[in-house]
Amino acid sequence: MTRSYAILGTGALGGFYGACLAKAGFDVHFLMRSDTNQARKHGLRVDSKSHGSFAIKPAQICDNPADLPDCDVALLCVKTTSNDQLDAILPQAVRPSTTCVVLQNGLGVEEQVARYVDPRRILGGLCFLCSNRVGPAHIHHLDYSDIRMGRYTSDGSAAGIDPVMEDVARDFHDAGITVNLAEDLVEARWQKLIWNVPYNGLCVVLRTTTDRIMSHPGTRAMAESLMREVADAAHAATGRTITEGFIREMLDRTDRMAPYRPSMLVDLDERRPLEVEAIFEAPLEAARRAGVATPRLELLTAQVGLIARTLVDGP
Repeated sequence: MTRSYAILGTGALGGFYGACLAKAGFDVHFLMRSDTNQARKHGLRVDSKSHGSFAIKPAQICDNPADLPDCDVALLCVKTTSNDQLDAILPQAVRPSTTCVVLQNGLGVEEQVARYVDPRRILGGLCFLCSNRVGPAHIHHLDYSDIRMGRYTSDGSAAGIDPVMEDVARDFHDAGITVNLAEDLVEARWQKLIWNVPYNGLCVVLRTTTDRIMSHPGTRAMAESLMREVADAAHAATGRTITEGFIREMLDRTDRMAPYRPSMLVDLDERRPLEVEAIFEAPLEAARRAGVATPRLELLTAQVGLIARTLVDGP
């Protein structure tokens, strides 16, 4: 069976994964907001370190979710700052038989999707991807592309691995993307925060890139301390243990990474809303409820929150 895919949000993440699936021969339909004319005329262009330069032309593009055909899988790729629009997107784009894969950062995102989609049809995915939208319908993929995917459960229990997850992972593999299947989605979400909190946060506050964070002893130590606070919060709030080995892996991967502006820094530079609630406020609130002190996370959340409000209110 060849599955069809709907890409709900064709930015740096959705554009890259959707284009790779389309290049591999899958039937892919892209929901776009601002780049529809460019994509219809010239296709969706990707320049990638590992996948080469290519364009999906003609690309199957629409700007209205009601115009999407029935698809087997819908990849939700919009930023969490657009989740107030889910009521206008999901009921029309996700049919009763569609599997919805939530490719968003932070905590609590599947719960928001479950207001509009049968919870039994929701998967969550955490993307370790260095990719930027550099122009209309133009994606620059710098490094990494793997996804960790798990099954959502309303009570937060580990659901294990099932055939639907394996089928989606196989499709991505055919498109040159590694998907690692997780038995426990809650654990996987906290693991992604181990990277997202320090690097999105510090790069925004300091207006710098990941390589500079890692090259300076003070900021490197701060990133590592933030990782350990997030791990402490995860254990206190959920009972999940994030190992020292995993923290070392995240540090090592960032050392090897090409100089990178995390997505939150890109949003800041382009004066778009920042994902403060899902990436910073949600884990901080979980830590507070569990009674664990996370002073560095608390300070960083306040700093990023002020910067985010300045984008809205002005200096």
